[in-house]
Amino acid sequence: MKLFLLSLLIINQIIFAQSPIGKEPLAHTYSIVALDKKTGDMGVAVQSHWFSVGTLVSWGEAGVGVVATQSFINPAFGPDGLNLLKEVNSAKEALRILINGDEGRNVRQLAILDRNGISAAYTGSRCVPFAGQIVGENYSVQANMMKCETVWGAMEKAFLSSEELPLAERLLAALEAAQAEGGDIRGKQSAALLVVRGKSTGKVWDDRLVDLRIDDHQDPINEMKRLLKVHRAYEHMNKGDLEMEHGNIDKAVEEYGAAENMFPENLEMKYWHAVTLANAGEIDRAIPLFKAVFLEDRNWHTLTPRLVKPGLLTVTESELNIIMSLLQ
Repeated sequence: MKLFLLSLLIINQIIFAQSPIGKEPLAHTYSIVALDKKTGDMGVAVQSHWFSVGTLVSWGEAGVGVVATQSFINPAFGPDGLNLLKEVNSAKEALRILINGDEGRNVRQLAILDRNGISAAYTGSRCVPFAGQIVGENYSVQANMMKCETVWGAMEKAFLSSEELPLAERLLAALEAAQAEGGDIRGKQSAALLVVRGKSTGKVWDDRLVDLRIDDHQDPINEMKRLLKVHRAYEHMNKGDLEMEHGNIDKAVEEYGAAENMFPENLEMKYWHAVTLANAGEIDRAIPLFKAVFLEDRNWHTLTPRLVKPGLLTVTESELNIIMSLLQ
């Protein structure tokens, strides 16, 4: 009996050593790749019951395209797909080359979208049911190991019916629709959202417009929605900083105020709004904000006079004294 069991174990190891299922990471999941017709921006979003799905599934490069490689993942499809897009400038051709050159193609699922909005997708014959895809103009939705075979159709409908939203929000709408339809039969764990520019600026840090990941969470899509809202608020903060650099105080006040309105409980946003108002000579409007922040966290009070030397706080000495006296 022991010999029989040992033989089965050896046979099993031999089979899996020769099979892509035995050596590649799993990410049974649903995803979307898409292009925004108005801006040219491209994005990919994914959710799976697997840890840190964004590490290997979602790939993108400004001015090139986006890739989602899933099921029994071939991780090379991400970087190789982007490199192929640079050479052949065609999602369909890049996908054909990748799939034809992969011995494990039957367990792969792959979607590629190029900078022209042309998308291509592939679902291997041995992907775990329910599995499928829909390729449309400027998008592709794909899923495997789903609870229902209506998941990818629901994703397509959600994406197409949300044209008024920015691309990142549309991608999340597609993920939400997938989950509402039943989603991954195993449940939820991680998600990723990536949006890149349609045309590269040559500055990688500027070309990734949204780059968010939820690696392990009970409700990754709703957590991603929360993070995207925080991201949008900090976009206003960053614009406010830029306006401050250029001396556009009124515009900076507007941007910081917009951020604060989105997250009124956020002390960082409230504080810099106060600083900008003070620098604009609106000390009376700044005082209540400073006081509210100081009462919540005295470290902001300690920080305030340190802003004078680098020129981040340009109030007079008497105005600074008024601000500092708020905790006395």
